[in-house]
Amino acid sequence: MEIEWANLKAHELRRLAEQDAIVILPVGAIEQHGPHLPVQVDSRLGGEVARAAARIVAKTQPIVVTPVLWCGLSDHHIPFGGTLSLDYDTWYRVLRRLVNCLVEQGFRRICIANSHGGNVAASKVAVADLTTEFKIPIVTTGYFHEAEAEFAKILVRQKGTQHACEAETSMMLQFEPGLVDTSALNEIAGPKTQGISEISANGAYRWYSFAHRTHNGVIGDPTLASVEKGKKLTAAAAQAVAKLLLNPHTWADFIDLRTKETGGVALRNPVRGKKRPYKAPKANGKSKETPLPGRSGLL
Repeated sequence: MEIEWANLKAHELRRLAEQDAIVILPVGAIEQHGPHLPVQVDSRLGGEVARAAARIVAKTQPIVVTPVLWCGLSDHHIPFGGTLSLDYDTWYRVLRRLVNCLVEQGFRRICIANSHGGNVAASKVAVADLTTEFKIPIVTTGYFHEAEAEFAKILVRQKGTQHACEAETSMMLQFEPGLVDTSALNEIAGPKTQGISEISANGAYRWYSFAHRTHNGVIGDPTLASVEKGKKLTAAAAQAVAKLLLNPHTWADFIDLRTKETGGVALRNPVRGKKRPYKAPKANGKSKETPLPGRSGLL
């Protein structure tokens, strides 16, 4: 079964919508990954894992994977160069428009599969807004979260995915060995932890540029990266994401647990007002109004 949106014909995609197919919409980034990896890492690995997971799911359920939304929130990497980044509002508008296209064509189960750490918080905020607006099951996750326990068993010098590290370097050696500079892997290790964004054990957060977290754009140690390890990591990631997608609770309808009243006052469903219209720049003397996202400019 073909699982890539770009390889299918329009009528085949219409049929998938009629079959209530799951849609994986991968979101990644184009950003620096140290002196040894190409800038495509997040988008490439996210797409590969999404497709591998979809092939597992396709054995029992219809599923399709869209092309990767390759540009994410990467301002924190710009000091090292090689980085393309969007602000949150622009990124959300693009993501919302893609989800809107899927919904208009009849798809009702959507997974925003993120493969970039800088998109994690934004993806959660986006899913909250998109679910409220479109009223369908939309879930977001990252393969490095779903497979964290398995990754810890495979990796030697770190417990999970960091940046241009043992994990990402191994996976890139699997898919693009010619783009990985292995000439000095034992000399480019970065800090061993993600650094100082989490500034207390209780989770207090402060934004930091990668220039304040690593001397060469690497966090973690790629020294022990290998093709074989990359294959194991990719397989573990695909299995973990597939498990999430095959879990019926992932797509279950919401159950309203409220009583009819509390404190003697009846409970009613929220009445949501119309979103403030946004006037786009004029084209040919006319302007077009499109709704703003529920929350704009948060990140």
